[in-house]
Amino acid sequence: MGMVNRLDLRVIRELVANPRVGITELAERLGIARNTAHARVGRLERQGVVGPRGRAVDYTQLGVEVTAFVTVQVAQGRLVSAIEDLTAVPYVLEAHGIAGDGDLLVRVVARNTRHLHEVINAVLACRGVIRSTTAVAMTEQIPFRVAPLLDAVEHSLAE
Repeated sequence: MGMVNRLDLRVIRELVANPRVGITELAERLGIARNTAHARVGRLERQGVVGPRGRAVDYTQLGVEVTAFVTVQVAQGRLVSAIEDLTAVPYVLEAHGIAGDGDLLVRVVARNTRHLHEVINAVLACRGVIRSTTAVAMTEQIPFRVAPLLDAVEHSLAE
């Protein structure tokens, strides 16, 4: 684990809860000096602990209704070119290297199921991609969250 302390966790919690909060307001909410807040946020961003704030987008509001998870098998030695090509597909939101069945787990979105077919074909057209299997998400049961993780990390700091 990186060098994160309790104050860092408080800063992260506040940034997660209020991604567009300014440094001055952040300092006031946490009861710390503005320079301290600025330095902490800057360090956490440089270290990659937190990313750009206020960037969450509800893509369903853009007419993109379908989310799917595509398990992709890539030919040996072709991962770099497959990732380059996947990056060019605008409906690919993220890709993770995995162990087990397949080499990548790719989250994609589409306007509808007909468009999903087109997106999957674009994934299959990527250099090095051999085959894929797709699981369509019907509902989001647990949205992306980090608060329980922050609680667990803070608890481990107390031990």
